[in-house]
Amino acid sequence: MPFPDEIGPVMVLDHRPQLPPEFEQSAGQLRVAMGGVALDIDHVGSTAVPGLAAKDCIDVQIRVRSIDEGRDVALLSAIGFRCRREPWNRTEVSGGVPCRKLVFAPPVGATPCNIHLREGSGLNARCALLFRDYLRADEPARRAWGAFKQRPAASVSDLCEYGQIKAPATEVLMAGAERCAAETAWTVTRQSPPGSA
Repeated sequence: MPFPDEIGPVMVLDHRPQLPPEFEQSAGQLRVAMGGVALDIDHVGSTAVPGLAAKDCIDVQIRVRSIDEGRDVALLSAIGFRCRREPWNRTEVSGGVPCRKLVFAPPVGATPCNIHLREGSGLNARCALLFRDYLRADEPARRAWGAFKQRPAASVSDLCEYGQIKAPATEVLMAGAERCAAETAWTVTRQSPPGSA
């Protein structure tokens, strides 16, 4: 049975300036809940890119050394996060390589978000950060990606269909991102928690 936020129309909205503070609030709560298990907590996805249209749902990536499903589900369940059903969980493919992940929905009534728990050394964690950084840096790609996302959102009936339409275009976008990463020597960096020195 899907969660209520997995069904219904897909809405892609103009970027909202309140998204970064909303992310920081969620990240603070998640950092406390995960304790020393979280290597880093990243704002990823389209809501992390100023000026980019996005669904009204913040994507948060928690990077951990290794996924321990029992531990991780218990830690996030303790603050009301719900582990999503298949096919959201277990693996995703990045560069043709299967990578582990868990995805969580927020507590009922909380700010809409998806929590993507990934291994810090995984290609899928790297891909999420590269996607964000590439679109932050490349204005024509950002504008084109935003316009593209609005088209299927206007005509599909659910999130699953929207994702299937977006998947091939995402591969094309990421090919450009990888070229840019090679040209600029981009690497994954560790962020400092908000308020740290």
